[in-house]
Amino acid sequence: MERKYNRILIKLSGEAIGEENGRGLSTEKIERVVEQIIEVSNSGIEVAIVIGAGNFWRGKYGKEYLKRTTSDYMGMLATVLNALALRDMFESKGKGAAVLTSLDMPIIAERYTKIGAEKYLRSGSIVIFACGTGSPYFTTDTGAALRGVEMEADILLLAKNVDGVYNKDPRRYSDAVKYDKITFEKAINDKLGVMDITALTLCMENNLPISVFDLNEVNSIKRAVLGENVGTIVENEV
Repeated sequence: MERKYNRILIKLSGEAIGEENGRGLSTEKIERVVEQIIEVSNSGIEVAIVIGAGNFWRGKYGKEYLKRTTSDYMGMLATVLNALALRDMFESKGKGAAVLTSLDMPIIAERYTKIGAEKYLRSGSIVIFACGTGSPYFTTDTGAALRGVEMEADILLLAKNVDGVYNKDPRRYSDAVKYDKITFEKAINDKLGVMDITALTLCMENNLPISVFDLNEVNSIKRAVLGENVGTIVENEV
């Protein structure tokens, strides 16, 4: 595999590794994702992952009693479940991996530090970031943008269930137009739903490009890393 980037950060949704209904954990999906990432890593590219938790916890349940902060912390804890599953799948295939969390839970995983993450990446291990930013009111999209900027990634790979960015929802409108490239400014101004505005702004201000692609396409992670036209590139200049 020809290297296009030296260091990448992949944002995976919880649903991407869930069963067909998007809930729980799918061994088949986890294995498929992990095998692609191992191939990318073995080519010499340093790989970090931010994982969501939509397969276990999404939104604010029990509105009559559950506080937003409580719900957000429950979501952060759910990301740890996914991160541990990914780590063990990597290790079962002989690939080193480490889970670093934004909240203290030393018996389960290490606390995130930039220095610690850098050491793992330089050693060839996969780094899996859990618990988002560690603060309520921020999405895992923002957590991915923050870690991507902190780790000085060359690109943020945003694996979704749609094959790029469109001018409107392609699942609802047959005349939706897909963009091959688009600026951050247009994505924000046109509210195209790439990521939340906080995450997009953070990437824009720190010149961190985003590749939006469909995780369900064959070898889509490898192809995105190679720079193939598998989705949409969001950047400051087009």
